[in-house]
Amino acid sequence: MFLNTLMKQPGWEWLIFPGMDHQGEFRRAALELGIPDDEISRFTRHLRLSIGLSVGGGTPVGQFGGLPRLPVGMKWPSAGDVPLPFLLSVDCGALPRVDGFDLPADGTLLFFVHQEMDHEDRSGRYARVVYVPDGTETAVAKAPSSVSVREQLDVGAELRAELPLWLQEGEDEDWHEFWEDLEWEDMSPFQQQLFRYMERDLPHLDELRALAHDLWPSGAYVVIGGYADDEVINSIAEQTLAGREKAGSIPAIPIAKWPSHLEEEKHRLTSEWISLASEARVYEEYYTSFVIRHDDLAAARVEKALAVTNFVVA
Repeated sequence: MFLNTLMKQPGWEWLIFPGMDHQGEFRRAALELGIPDDEISRFTRHLRLSIGLSVGGGTPVGQFGGLPRLPVGMKWPSAGDVPLPFLLSVDCGALPRVDGFDLPADGTLLFFVHQEMDHEDRSGRYARVVYVPDGTETAVAKAPSSVSVREQLDVGAELRAELPLWLQEGEDEDWHEFWEDLEWEDMSPFQQQLFRYMERDLPHLDELRALAHDLWPSGAYVVIGGYADDEVINSIAEQTLAGREKAGSIPAIPIAKWPSHLEEEKHRLTSEWISLASEARVYEEYYTSFVIRHDDLAAARVEKALAVTNFVVA
């Protein structure tokens, strides 16, 4: 079955836990609740820890806004003649270490994005991630006159638990209303596999989910790591399937079967892509998600990160 094959892919096995044995902490707490060990193992295949950044969250690990420190001689990042506003920076060496999330061990990541243009253009040219290794001679950059500089706010970090959208509870009402109202005969074969998996293999899903969020509460303005935003993955999946059809590597997908194929592709891509940095959704504001392939992050090829900016209307 496709789902069983998917579970065996490397991305489903790189359970993200820091070296402080948070995996053991979670397992011990779950066993105390009387949950079988094999079910705990199945659940933790999908559980990822991310790093939440928030103002006043302890020892500073980065900053929102202000001016970045760029390598001496480096020009301010731009898209042609359009300078890109500075969004945030993080000190990789100061962040909590998360196994399986291959951030550089040291150095600084700088994020730039012109959110209005990135939202309209969708080519990715209006966003940039810059990695500055430790030991690089840097200086506080002077912003071009056309760039609006946000107030600088120092941020701290804390770990937070994340699950894929299909295992979450109530965070996306449209998704859950759709899932709960869907009749069995109206489900695609892949949706039926997911439903059987949750019912048969995760009977204590509610307790496991609650435990994870008790240990690592959610809530942060910017999140480093974790699952890529569903809208971003959906866009990548659509482009991937369309590209395969056009190249003739797969048969043309009938319109009626497109949603099922798209859903399978999205699940596959969650093992290939990870969130690099993602802003929280705020009504009547832009928010940007930066995602990257695991192998590109491991090789510090952060320039290959893909940014998608959306606008939330109240």
